[in-house]
Amino acid sequence: MSFWEVFLLAVGVSMDAFAVSIGKGLTAKKVSWREVLSVALWFGGFQALMPVIGYYLGVSFADLVAKVDHWIAFGLLILIGGNMIREALKGEGESVDSSFAFKTMLLLAIATSIDALALGVSFAFLQAPLWSSIALIGVTTAVFSAVGLLIGKKVGDRFHRGAQILGGVILIAIGIKILIEHLFL
Repeated sequence: MSFWEVFLLAVGVSMDAFAVSIGKGLTAKKVSWREVLSVALWFGGFQALMPVIGYYLGVSFADLVAKVDHWIAFGLLILIGGNMIREALKGEGESVDSSFAFKTMLLLAIATSIDALALGVSFAFLQAPLWSSIALIGVTTAVFSAVGLLIGKKVGDRFHRGAQILGGVILIAIGIKILIEHLFL
């Protein structure tokens, strides 16, 4: 996978964290630089950790499914992207409160990074460069989360749904690209 493909994946999986960060910004009475850093570290850290877990789970059974790995990657990305779009259109998703407490941030970080776990499984099948990919995913998510918190505080919630839809579309497009490359190229 190229840098730009991994970057697009990073943008796609960071959209849930971005949307939740906007929501946190909307509900927070005050947003300090400490809270911006906290959101960036929690969301970026978990978005980097989960693909590693998924990757090692995927590697453990990659030999068993090598002939259908592109279908698995395609299916996972379609499911993740489709679910993000469905949640956005139905107004579902993670509920957000104004707390930056450990328990709240831990639960939100896990909830927004489940997609990255599945993406890590895909990395095992695609033989993507794991460490550079997770670094890019973590940094991208950290930046999007910090910016999302500040946007939420300044602008309002009109971007929440659009961010989730954009993330879903990006993941679906990459899934289709992977399938086309393996079937026709």
